[in-house]
Amino acid sequence: MTTPFYISPEQIMKDKADYARKGIARGRSAVVLQYDAGIVLVAENWSPALHKISEVYDKIAFAAVGRYNEFENLRIMGVRIADLRGYSYDRRDVTARGLANAYAQTLGTIFSSAGEKPYEVELVVAEVGANAEADQIYRLTYDGSVADEHGYMVMGGQTEPIGTYLEQHYVAGQGLDTAVLLAVRALGEGGLAANAEGPRVVTANQLEVAVLDRGRPKRKFRRLTRARLEQILGAAPAPPPPAAPAEAPAAEEAPGRPPVGPAPPKPGSTETGDADGGPAL
Repeated sequence: MTTPFYISPEQIMKDKADYARKGIARGRSAVVLQYDAGIVLVAENWSPALHKISEVYDKIAFAAVGRYNEFENLRIMGVRIADLRGYSYDRRDVTARGLANAYAQTLGTIFSSAGEKPYEVELVVAEVGANAEADQIYRLTYDGSVADEHGYMVMGGQTEPIGTYLEQHYVAGQGLDTAVLLAVRALGEGGLAANAEGPRVVTANQLEVAVLDRGRPKRKFRRLTRARLEQILGAAPAPPPPAAPAEAPAAEEAPGRPPVGPAPPKPGSTETGDADGGPAL
């Protein structure tokens, strides 16, 4: 009988943590900020159908990065827990802290299980309060760890340059438009496409943005539309029109020959489309 190969528990946990961190780093980043009227959640997401930011309950939002199927299962679980608790007891008993504890237990159990791979997800549960001091932002990692965040936080992708930018430029009590602009500029600091010439330009069609607005009467969650994002980010300056070709002297024109104009675009050409619209889907 051969002796089984031994791996220390410390090495197993380290390998699992490295595996989960690599999977999360491959995703696109998300930023959560407090502003003067609530909490804004900004995620880089090119898909109009697969949401990374969602509503869980009246004043609670959920945001995640990583594997979509895994954090979508967690989101559905949170919605069911919130509905059951609110129906069985009272709607005031549904809190972000309670949901964060439930997520932490689930993620911790999966991470420590010998027969399962860890979830490659990082998520945020945010709850807007009556004032900025009552807001709650909980960050949960792949191993079930919970952190209570204040002001701003970033997860997924290249977190270090984004976090550094927010640390240098974030100011408490700013308006919604300013907070969204700050988050978008911070997202431009990270990502695989960043280069030495400057930060990336993140456009409205590459973003998913939602807010928890404490001024709304019941449901605090609302999404910002594409038109609203374009209004906040500002329209890109239009390129100057091409210079008109110089007219040839009348004496040099061949008799009976029509004037030559600009060549029409080739079939399938996108030269007349929106240059800032992002890659074709």
